Amino acid sequence: MALWRAFGSRRDSALRDRLVLHYAPLVKYVAGRVGTGLPPHVDIADLVQSGVFGLVDAIERFEPERGLKFETYAMQRIRGAILDDLRAQDWVPRSVRSRAREVERALERLEGRLQRTATDSEVAGELGISVSDLRDTYAQLQLTSVVALDELVAVGRGGASLAETLPDDSVPDPGAVLDGVENRRLLAQAVSQLVERDRVVVSLYYFENLTLAEIGRVLGVTESRVCQLHTRAVLRLRSKLQEVIAG
Repeated sequence: MALWRAFGSRRDSALRDRLVLHYAPLVKYVAGRVGTGLPPHVDIADLVQSGVFGLVDAIERFEPERGLKFETYAMQRIRGAILDDLRAQDWVPRSVRSRAREVERALERLEGRLQRTATDSEVAGELGISVSDLRDTYAQLQLTSVVALDELVAVGRGGASLAETLPDDSVPDPGAVLDGVENRRLLAQAVSQLVERDRVVVSLYYFENLTLAEIGRVLGVTESRVCQLHTRAVLRLRSKLQEVIAG
């Protein structure tokens, strides 16, 4: 806290750099978590570099006198900076974005007709492909799903990101209460409509901060299968959340 007090009173660049070095492990942790859901061609070092800008921004904006926990605030900023850079670089090929829309529309059509969650077999049939091909498609959509879930609560909500609205029971944030409570309610309502395994994957990854490998051990499946489940869950969540907001 002495370093924070000194930085707060002098806003000295040398003090800021000391804070950056002190909290640098947060950047590596967040970049590692985001990177586990991305295709192999995405370099973790690039994510770390983007995350450092988020950390600097968090240090510049943080107000210790509010009594909030810096680590929680910084992780939100770091993740946001990384995702912003992924979007700006547009590392998702156009063909993959197009395929993601096809799968999402197929899910909407099927579940609208069936009035329940469609199985992989039913989705594959709707798309005219095999279940194996569908799961390969989910693997190709990893990058779109990681970025998309962060944007889910922004659908029709004025741009608030998931990172800005996830609850942290130990850290009250009065500035986020009004929109945050409603966004969490909408997200929770959408998550509740998923099948059990999809709910578990979303909860463990985004709310319990488990890695994909750790989730695989919990579910007794491979990490690659968890990637597929994660992508499927996000595509379904996008559809469910839009229904919740429209309703």
